[in-house]
Amino acid sequence: MLSHVLFFLLGLGALIAGAEALVRGASKIALSLGISPLVVGLTIVALGTSSPEVAVSVSAALNGATDIAVGNVVGSNILNVLVILGISAVIAPLVVHSQIIRQEVPIMIGASVILAVMVLDGSLGRLESALLLFLLVAYMVFLVRQSRAESAQTRNEYQGVAERREAAWDSHWSVQAILIVAGLALLVLGAEWLVEAAVAFARALGVSDLIIGLTVIAAGTSMPEVATSIMAAVRGERDIAVGNVIGSNTFNILGCLGLSGVVSTSGLGIAPAVLNFDLWVMLAVAIACLPVLMLRRQIGRRRGLLFLAYYVAYVVYLILGAQQHDALDEFSNVMLSFVLPITIVTLVAMVVRDQSRRD
Repeated sequence: MLSHVLFFLLGLGALIAGAEALVRGASKIALSLGISPLVVGLTIVALGTSSPEVAVSVSAALNGATDIAVGNVVGSNILNVLVILGISAVIAPLVVHSQIIRQEVPIMIGASVILAVMVLDGSLGRLESALLLFLLVAYMVFLVRQSRAESAQTRNEYQGVAERREAAWDSHWSVQAILIVAGLALLVLGAEWLVEAAVAFARALGVSDLIIGLTVIAAGTSMPEVATSIMAAVRGERDIAVGNVIGSNTFNILGCLGLSGVVSTSGLGIAPAVLNFDLWVMLAVAIACLPVLMLRRQIGRRRGLLFLAYYVAYVVYLILGAQQHDALDEFSNVMLSFVLPITIVTLVAMVVRDQSRRD
């Protein structure tokens, strides 16, 4: 068991280091080729922070551990919104002004809905996965074109991030190329170690691969997003703190699951637990961002703490379900009868109040 813990930690470290090296190298080369900092931030950085999820999900799919591949993406998307935005808001209230953020939220929700429709039959086929990849390419092309019309405020914010990266890694392009190659190698190696250790954990603890994917692996592969968003919040770059989460969720669905489904010989099987619960939690969390971000709402510290509390409740539900605990039914009834209705009423009230203020 100790060796599995060691491999898990080594794999996690390799994933984080690989993602950082990949982002640093690719960003520097892209900037030197004249690509705008805004485009780099929206595409290369977002893809780089999602690269651990891609590496782990693809590795799991190739090894037949489809529950880990799917659970990693679904769990990461839930954690990204509830935990990363929650922590970022507790550090500094997130006031979002960028048009890109208000635009990307519906795109993230749309990707979540498309995924939900595709997997209703219990699987994500290779053709459906290829369609997700096509949508990812179209999304990135759209971002590049749209960046040309962005405001000076947004451009300056991303310019500041790019300048800090250049100052820290100002070297010859060959060094950046080496960083890219080393980053990819670390991602592949780290993913292999992490998946092997996760499967061993699941067997030793008597829980399913899905639970491990939804919790432990999802938290581990989201570390680059955690670091990026928290540092952005501390520096006052709040659009980037939020945009990193929203963009990462969209990349996870279209890129991680798309590529994982394509490389898998028979597509990805979707566990009944995901279809009955986790998928809809992911969709509900995505929709919950709509009134908060679309109408220029502030994510204050109270809402940040509320997000964190919901994630704790979600993990508690998973643990109780895995153990078939007697308290599971009572916990579910409280959530369904009181917590969720109150949340829905609150979100609707927020939308109505914002609309009345605009009118």
